[in-house]
Amino acid sequence: MNTVMTADNPQQELQATLLFVDDEPNILSALRRLFRPLGYRIFIAESGAQGLEIFDSEAIDLVISDMRMPVMDGAQFLEQVRLKSPDTVRILLTGYADISSTIDAINKGQIYRYIAKPWEDNDICLTVRHALEQKILEREKARLEELTHKQNEELRDLNANLEEKVKARTEEVRQTMGFLEVAHERLKKSFLTSIRVFSNLMELREGEMSGHSRRVADLAHKLAKRMGMSDTEVQDVMVAALLHDIGQIGLPDKLLHKPFNTLAGEERAAVMKHPVVGQTALMALEQLHGAARLIRSHHERFDGQGFPDALSGLAIPLGARVLTVANEYDAAQQGYLMSKRLNAEDALTFIKEGRGKRYDPQVVDAFLAMLGGGEPVPYEREIALHTGDLKPDMVLTRDLMTRDGLLLLARDYILDDTLIDQLKNYERTDGRPMVVHVKVKG
Repeated sequence: MNTVMTADNPQQELQATLLFVDDEPNILSALRRLFRPLGYRIFIAESGAQGLEIFDSEAIDLVISDMRMPVMDGAQFLEQVRLKSPDTVRILLTGYADISSTIDAINKGQIYRYIAKPWEDNDICLTVRHALEQKILEREKARLEELTHKQNEELRDLNANLEEKVKARTEEVRQTMGFLEVAHERLKKSFLTSIRVFSNLMELREGEMSGHSRRVADLAHKLAKRMGMSDTEVQDVMVAALLHDIGQIGLPDKLLHKPFNTLAGEERAAVMKHPVVGQTALMALEQLHGAARLIRSHHERFDGQGFPDALSGLAIPLGARVLTVANEYDAAQQGYLMSKRLNAEDALTFIKEGRGKRYDPQVVDAFLAMLGGGEPVPYEREIALHTGDLKPDMVLTRDLMTRDGLLLLARDYILDDTLIDQLKNYERTDGRPMVVHVKVKG
């Protein structure tokens, strides 16, 4: 099958339809014998009128017409073809004696080419093939021009309306974000309200000593903010303060009202389990994992003599160190720590005496300044440094991660010369500058 390749896909094949018009049957037979093996669809007509009738029922891609025909010669026929089917390729067969008629056909029929008789088979086949290829290219050109025109119109419309569309979309996004923010705030308030309600239910067992968790939460919240903790960390401290005694729910009533320093061995062992029990009770709620970690550590001591994990110094989470001071300041006044209740002044003295032993000195200083029990002291703030600016005893304020998400050092880690050298070596190996967040006085 002889086929023509389309312009946008050279592998796509298109079968062409040819029409031969001549009043001499032998010429028509010769043309049909020449082109039929090439796979074209072929129609023949012995006159111009018969050829025009074929155009009424068939889509003809290319027509070859003899010049000398009775009634309607080739020039007249091809002129009618041009009017009836302008996309059809028109080729004229002519003799050397028909120059003037050929010129007339060129002018009126706007023929693609004329071929002199007798023709060379290879030449006429190539002429037909090239003509059909050009037809396909012109058709594809017209399609692309139409597509380009359509896309340009769409682009002009888009550009004309883009600003309005952007404004409208921006307003939709702003409204949606506003709704989400309102919904988030409502959820946050509902969450905190639920925590407070649950805390109040827990305190129903405490009788006249109820209100301890609310007071601790208020003190811890203020102290955490004074320490420069983030909003998320402050919220974890407050939630942990409200629920810090949740692990005592299963303890007998007699132990709840008995000062810790008067407990017997087995009683003390039972009470010392409550931080772990409290953490475990909250682990099913993902939003409370941060608070649960602080609840576990709120009975740790800065000197390492606390429970349940005997953590010391900055290994104790900062939120837990804050919670410990707030908790024991109120507990001392309620008689939870020792056999007698202390007034507010004596409770504050008790906190001062525990500085560096039971409590983080920095937290105690901030607490005293907050309550007016001491001179205001500058609390530490966070700065970002390159490894070349790090000094021993600086404390990390954030987890130090690799760019692949691996933990190098955890927050609250105290740097020394060896660690600083290791960080510098890692930075050289990684090929990227490292930024380390540490605490400084400010």
